[in-house]
Amino acid sequence: MAAKNQQTQKPNKRKQFSSTKTDKDGSKSKKPKLLSSTPSSTNPSNKLLKKPFNSSKPKREHPTHSKFKKSEFGNDNKELTKRERRIQAKELAEARKKKRKPHYTLEQELASLWEKMRRRNIAKEDRSKLITEALQKMKGKIPEIAGSHVSSRVLQTCVKYCSQIERDAVFSELQPHLLTLSCNAYAVHLVKKMFDAASKKQLAGVISSLRGHVASLLRHMVGSVVIEHAYQLGNATQKQELLMELYSTELHLFKDLASIKESRLIDIISKLDLQKPSVLRHMSSVIQPILEKGIVDHSMIHRVLIEYLNIADKSSAADIIQQLSGPLLVRMIHTRDGSKIGMLCVKHGSAKERKKIIKGMKGHISKIARDQCGCMVLVGIVSMVDDTKLITKIIIRELQTTLKELALDKSARRLLLQLLHPNCSRYLNADGLASLNLTVPSLSSKNESEIKSKKLSRDEESSKEAAKSDIPEENLDEESTKEVATTDSDMEATESGKGDIPEENLNSAEGGKKDPSLRRRELLVNSGLAENLIDVCIENAEELLTSNFGKEVIFEVAKGGSDGILHPTLDEKLNNLHEAIAELAAKPKSDESEEEHVLENFHSSRTIRKLILDCPAFASSLWKKSLEGKCQLWAQGHSSKVVSAFWESSDSEVRKVAKEELQPLVDDGTLKIPETKQSANEN
Repeated sequence: MAAKNQQTQKPNKRKQFSSTKTDKDGSKSKKPKLLSSTPSSTNPSNKLLKKPFNSSKPKREHPTHSKFKKSEFGNDNKELTKRERRIQAKELAEARKKKRKPHYTLEQELASLWEKMRRRNIAKEDRSKLITEALQKMKGKIPEIAGSHVSSRVLQTCVKYCSQIERDAVFSELQPHLLTLSCNAYAVHLVKKMFDAASKKQLAGVISSLRGHVASLLRHMVGSVVIEHAYQLGNATQKQELLMELYSTELHLFKDLASIKESRLIDIISKLDLQKPSVLRHMSSVIQPILEKGIVDHSMIHRVLIEYLNIADKSSAADIIQQLSGPLLVRMIHTRDGSKIGMLCVKHGSAKERKKIIKGMKGHISKIARDQCGCMVLVGIVSMVDDTKLITKIIIRELQTTLKELALDKSARRLLLQLLHPNCSRYLNADGLASLNLTVPSLSSKNESEIKSKKLSRDEESSKEAAKSDIPEENLDEESTKEVATTDSDMEATESGKGDIPEENLNSAEGGKKDPSLRRRELLVNSGLAENLIDVCIENAEELLTSNFGKEVIFEVAKGGSDGILHPTLDEKLNNLHEAIAELAAKPKSDESEEEHVLENFHSSRTIRKLILDCPAFASSLWKKSLEGKCQLWAQGHSSKVVSAFWESSDSEVRKVAKEELQPLVDDGTLKIPETKQSANEN
């Protein structure tokens, strides 16, 4: 076939060569006969090269073409100036926008009105007139122009300052198009503003209109913001209505099933006899796309994740923890449920996952510590994670740069106090202590099996001992039932967070294997955090003592921490701190000074009193330097609490030092001491 093709193609080539025309000068021309046959006087081929091709349609030139065009015949064609070219380009752009945007002229008019109405120094009457004019222009076109970045801002200002009648008119016009506008990057701000300004009836109607679209909107980057805003504004019943759709297909389809009182998913499953596997499948189909897109900032999603972890099997729960462990978790711990998820990830995560979580927090430690919920995740990390080198490198090093601000902050001080005095109910509320003991049921089954195995081994040992000591079988049965009851109660205690386990060992039951006191010492003393903290307390003693939150930090530091963890390593530094506080107390009392004396300030007087009662070394230093011979001066007001603390002290040496001077004041009634404490000291 190839040979035949070559034979057929050869005559064509010959024809092609034969069609070429030879010019007079001997040069061959490959131009078609039609062009070569045009009449020409001299050298027609050269003229054809110079002449342009004449077309019936004129060539379309760019408006700025004259900028680059060079005149061939001198300066006959005058060039446009820069200003004229700029105006010409602007006019062309305006014409294109008018073609592309049907409401372009209206938007320009609204923008000029918006510049006037958004001023701060404008009168209310003038602003209301401008708003009425703007709403009149937009009437009937609000859903169409709400997606524009200009019109949405105008509408937001109008909704903020307009009358209730005008606001209701805008709301009624927008409500049919709510779902479409919720997914628009500009209109979403208007929708949120409408939610804020809506009445209870309107908000209930909006939330009911969202039914059936909650899961799809949560998967949308912009739409999830609207769902979260509605969830935050709704009451408990409305929040439950939004959540029910995410739990199962039955609750999604049948509205009557969603109107039950139970709020926990476990109770809902048992009440409605739902199939747990189908609930898990539905929830995983909702959760997985959300996690893949990284939409984890909303509290509604945190609530769904908490409920999912409570019913999930071991592999599903471990998979969720693995997905969340890392920088993604940092965006979740700002809410109450998000903080609980963070602590569950720390508790049940592997060493590799814990490392990812801590590394993901790098650069954000100070911000997380100041957050009311985020600080509890850091508390959980220092209480459970055994890798103290990693914690020191990432968390402790960043904390040391802002120790003063952290000590004075309401939330950040909890992290410092957890290291100084762990699991103290004075510093952590009941909810915080309970969150430290949270577990995922499917992942904590390992510990239950361990408890059961221990129980069996104890039964075997007790039976062997009974056989050796010839205990009757009846007594043996009684003792074994007692041991079974105690082990069962221990299991319940581990689940509820109560029991006879010491406070320090309670949180480390599942979290880590290292001794809690050793972990504390490595993080607090060996890392250098305690030394820097004492230096900060010495430099800012007065500010910390008179602060509502800083007083607790300086008290625990001056006392040496629980179990004397700062002794004897930092005894010299602690003595310097005691002297710094005593110097503040030794300042003369004067009514002229504006600053309140530390002994007369409410917070500092109570803190110094507690230090006298709990720290005899500080009490003796304060007495010698500040109060000896001056007790009568400080026996009234808040300072009397400090003076009476020497009389009430449980340390005999402290009482002995102050008794000689305080006895006359007590007898005179100048220093008032409760009868119970006075009789106790006399005894």
